[in-house]
Amino acid sequence: MQKFALPIALLALITGALSFFHSNSKMDLVYVDINQLVEGYDRTKVEREAFNKKTQVLKANVDSLMTNWQDELKAYEKERASMTTKELELKQQLLQNKQQQINNYQQAIQNQIQDEDQKMTQTVINDINDYVKEYGKNHGYRIIFGAKGGGNIMYAEDTSDLTQTILEGLNDQYQGN
Repeated sequence: MQKFALPIALLALITGALSFFHSNSKMDLVYVDINQLVEGYDRTKVEREAFNKKTQVLKANVDSLMTNWQDELKAYEKERASMTTKELELKQQLLQNKQQQINNYQQAIQNQIQDEDQKMTQTVINDINDYVKEYGKNHGYRIIFGAKGGGNIMYAEDTSDLTQTILEGLNDQYQGN
């Protein structure tokens, strides 16, 4: 029986040491709040500002076309009484065609704005994903979860939240620090 005591004691000691090191290793599950990263990232603010300026210019073009069309419509309403039937038909057709062109242009602008918004958002998301991937590799994390506030992570200890640390590093990298 004493023959087995020493190997059992060594096995217990090794098992205890392994479980101690295993529990103290970087195997903790951690996460980042993606919404906070996107909103707090400096590049998001810069990209959003440029996007808003471009959107304002595009919308101003549509507004200008609409104003011109409305002015033509008002002029038509004033002159209508003095026009012949043929002139009325032609002017109405012209106004309808112009309105259709403006509607088509407005739809194209809205599609362009949506595309630009998606590109901007994807650029920011790509930056964040690349940074989190590198951060995880450099700091020995096996997994970093992303939470969006939609129920992906229902509970986690505050110590598992790397959002602020990641956000600071991401902004430092963007600013060139």
